[in-house]
Amino acid sequence: MSLLGWLLLAGGLALWSAAHLLRRVRPDLRARLGDAANPKDPSKGIFAVAIVAALLMMIYGYQWTPFITVWFPPVWTVHVTNLLMVLALHLYGAGATKIRVAQRIRHPQLIAFKTWALAHLLVNGDLASLVLFGGLLAWAVVEVVQINRAEGKTWTPPASAGPGREVVHAGLTAALFGLVAFIHTWLGVYPFPS
Repeated sequence: MSLLGWLLLAGGLALWSAAHLLRRVRPDLRARLGDAANPKDPSKGIFAVAIVAALLMMIYGYQWTPFITVWFPPVWTVHVTNLLMVLALHLYGAGATKIRVAQRIRHPQLIAFKTWALAHLLVNGDLASLVLFGGLLAWAVVEVVQINRAEGKTWTPPASAGPGREVVHAGLTAALFGLVAFIHTWLGVYPFPS
């Protein structure tokens, strides 16, 4: 089962990266598959299935790999990870809600993804975690580089959504952090130091 776990984990990372990067790295091939700008493009369904398959491969691959300790994270990294997770959740929603931070940061969702991956690298010292979260962090870095290369240095920030949305967004971030903490606890991964 451990070999299958490693194969699924590596294959899931590769499929995730390919499905997301194809449009940037090989726009000619992506254009032959369909028009990514068209909301009714049938190839979008294929990419959606590929991303879901990649997620399942990474989840099962991670579960089926043996626990190989690489390093022992100190207890204080849990506090840093929790702070980074609040930041990641806040940034991830910033792009959709158009709060102030989205007017200063070009890729809030990808920066949130990188923050999430880094947070999980801090508290997990096993080899499978280093492969999974390190691989996803590498993908997010490459994704930002490819987007910036394709779109150039010019960027138009979104219009401000107003101060009321800042308060709502902060409340949603806190609620989502609580939900994520509950799910981790339910899965047997207690996210707070004892």
